[in-house]
Amino acid sequence: MNQPVQTKQRQTIFIGIGAKMTKCVCCAILAVVLHVEAAWTDDWPQWRGSRLDGRSAESNLPTSWSTTDNILWRLPLPGEAGSSPIVFGDRVFVTSPDGNDIFLICVSTSGNELWRRKFGEGNKTYREDEGNTASPSPCTDGQNVWALDGNGNLVCFSMTGEPIWNKNLQEAYGKYDIQFGMSSTPVLHDGKLFLQLIHGSMSDKATSEAWVVALDGATGIEVWKHQRKTPGTSENKHSYASPTIYFDGDKSCLLVHGADYITAHSLTDGSELWRCGGLNSTEHYNPYLRFVASPACGPGLIVVPSAKNGPVLGLKPGFRGDITENRESHQWRMETQTPDVPSPVIDDGLVYLCRENGVLICVDAKSGEKIYEERTDSERHRASPVVAGGHIYLTSRRGVVTVVKTGRTFEVVATNELGEPISASPAIANGRIYLRSFDALYCIGPASSGSSTTR
Repeated sequence: MNQPVQTKQRQTIFIGIGAKMTKCVCCAILAVVLHVEAAWTDDWPQWRGSRLDGRSAESNLPTSWSTTDNILWRLPLPGEAGSSPIVFGDRVFVTSPDGNDIFLICVSTSGNELWRRKFGEGNKTYREDEGNTASPSPCTDGQNVWALDGNGNLVCFSMTGEPIWNKNLQEAYGKYDIQFGMSSTPVLHDGKLFLQLIHGSMSDKATSEAWVVALDGATGIEVWKHQRKTPGTSENKHSYASPTIYFDGDKSCLLVHGADYITAHSLTDGSELWRCGGLNSTEHYNPYLRFVASPACGPGLIVVPSAKNGPVLGLKPGFRGDITENRESHQWRMETQTPDVPSPVIDDGLVYLCRENGVLICVDAKSGEKIYEERTDSERHRASPVVAGGHIYLTSRRGVVTVVKTGRTFEVVATNELGEPISASPAIANGRIYLRSFDALYCIGPASSGSSTTR
């Protein structure tokens, strides 16, 4: 089964035993077939990394830095945004506003800007200085790079900046009606871009404007679309979460999160496989329980956040229909303490939930038992945590990255301050950490990787 963005490479080695190989079947027994699973890719080709789970196999990463220590380079950006950087090979991509215009910027891993291309205009800022039209993150397969803005401008460029195609999603699927802007990031898988467009009139309960869409990455041509209907009303019609993909050896599906439900869809035709509610009380319905955090996936488990101190679900994949009341499909349930904005991450049998207030909750992935609940930086957390090298990296809004040791015991390894606001999630690739602040793009690495450069 294909995994997102070629996350693993499989190498087959044939070793012949005996002096001479013949066509005899018996001699085939003498051939030993070794399937060697190479390490995860060193790239970070989309928002949650090569496996869409917020984890990296990198181990030689710095855990401490300052404005001078372990900063390999700092490149100023033309505008502030929450879109995360992505990395493939020797190139880093990030979207950024510049005044009223939206650009995709390509930077070398040595910190030099290679090109920038305007692909949208009409930048708008929501909620003071946080979300804006440059909130969605780009993605790449190493041949092309795709970028989306909050006005629905979706573009494809070559790695050297040549335009390949563009498409406006509002023209194709209807005008957006969403309070704080369309910030959902596309997910790239098997040559297709998958998008969730969950929005709609807060005053008209009868409308259903939401769509789930798959586009051919090479051409932008629609592969399928599926109208996503739920009974969600008011602000809950709006979702700021991004889709993700569950995959294991047997099952795969697109996960779409918003409007009171998580739904699973066929990657082939978009048809709904299952849905689960129970995230917003029907007895005491909260009309403002919009979803921002995205689901997280691990082996045999889908962790589903909600919002505003609501529940967290641990679901088993593979069921069909409405599983809201199907207890067999629920591995566990936490009634409160969901992360409101940062997405969960699953690692080595543990689930990490970073609440917006900086409280880190560690949960046993199998039982749902809470292992610890500890505070890191008390400032708001808008970025999603990432895991690498036995550490969790948690980024606060004021630019403090708290590094916590993974495992069942809470231990802060380092607290790092850059002094610049950050709402974008980190990217990890090739022994380096890339942080996008409101002011600049940072490359953080061991001092032996190169000298510090500030521009």
